[in-house]
Amino acid sequence: MDGDQSAVKPRQLLSAGDGIVLICGMVIGAGIFKAPSIVAGNTSSGTEFILAWVLGGIVSLCGALVYAELSSRYPETGGEYAFLSRGMGRGVAFVFAWSRMSVIQTGAIAAVAFVFGDYASEMLRLGEKSPAIYAAIGVVALTALNVVGTLESKTLQKVMQYLLFAGLAFIAVAGLVAGSPGKPATASPQASFGLAMIFVLLTYGGWNEAAYLGGEVRDARRNMMRILVGGILTVTVLYILVNLGYLAALGLGGIRESKAVAADVMRAVVGEKGVVLLALIVCLASLTTMNAAIFTGARTTYALGRDFSTLGKLGIWRAGGSTPANALLLQGAICLVLVALSSMAPDGFTAMVAYTSPVFWTFFLLTALTLFVFRSRSAEMPLFRVPLYPVIPLAFVGACLYMLYSSINYVRFAVEFGVPVLGGLAIMAAGIPLYFLVRGK
Repeated sequence: MDGDQSAVKPRQLLSAGDGIVLICGMVIGAGIFKAPSIVAGNTSSGTEFILAWVLGGIVSLCGALVYAELSSRYPETGGEYAFLSRGMGRGVAFVFAWSRMSVIQTGAIAAVAFVFGDYASEMLRLGEKSPAIYAAIGVVALTALNVVGTLESKTLQKVMQYLLFAGLAFIAVAGLVAGSPGKPATASPQASFGLAMIFVLLTYGGWNEAAYLGGEVRDARRNMMRILVGGILTVTVLYILVNLGYLAALGLGGIRESKAVAADVMRAVVGEKGVVLLALIVCLASLTTMNAAIFTGARTTYALGRDFSTLGKLGIWRAGGSTPANALLLQGAICLVLVALSSMAPDGFTAMVAYTSPVFWTFFLLTALTLFVFRSRSAEMPLFRVPLYPVIPLAFVGACLYMLYSSINYVRFAVEFGVPVLGGLAIMAAGIPLYFLVRGK
């Protein structure tokens, strides 16, 4: 093997189809099994319930179009890190990469790992801390797979994703076929369509991860647009079908009262034996999300190490397997620490959501604003430009502002999650002095 690992660059191994599979895996996770009950509780009719999911797809598509132009301008591994570095300076980009490594991506991986642990424990418990044990096993196994190589991890992702599509399609069709009048919904005085959209957009979250594949996608300037738009359209259609199945089987009132809406649909269709099948489907959804998040998350840490010599070992791309091995190992270690800490909270998943959300939406907003910076600086015509500019980018910026406000406002009233929120913001702030420490070295 060549001793100069710093000269090894990412190889373009991913097709547009590979990218669409990865983006679907990043988006479709535990949310579609958790959020519908909350959305139903904050909508007044079945039509409004489905409209919320359609609107979530539209907002996400606006964001995907913005990211498609950004990726068309700078198609390289690093995604938002590359956009922020060019649009707002190295300092902002460094704090983002630091936050993504220590809060955003690692917290998201840990959160989904707990969902995997919860449902795996329904089939076989491993003691009092069973969910945390399963979560740690999932992190270690998938990190190891990604260290082995990009081709191996993308192949597993395809297999798991197709099985997940089949499982969700089964739930949708089963609900529609077994459709009954369901339980009628009564008006809720505390219903809030805005709160419903918070959880809808949370369920759509993750499509932006495709931007981190830019350096590994063949013909990236053309295919990144296809990946982002194609991925969002695929997810939107699947979400609408699944929620129509929920609605047909349980009615809006039944969805509202359900603690596990997909499990209740399966019970209505095939009885208690369907719960085990559902647990397998949710575990599969969680694993696909974790694998995609581990795959893309290490790419920012790699870009950080490549640009700052003090962290240079993180910027080594291993030729064997074509992976950022050191970045993957550090990311896995941080995830395991977060899993261990969250195992002490009443609910590990919710603790991690509270820990990551305000930081995530802060940088999502800043990334959206970089498009306006690039447009003002240059008349360059990239291969893809956002249509209806500036209406679509402004709509997306507005959605980001609302979600940032909502993420802070939502957890402000959840006293038990105050520490994780402050912890995430404090770690983000720690990146500022760290930048000044390493920038001159």
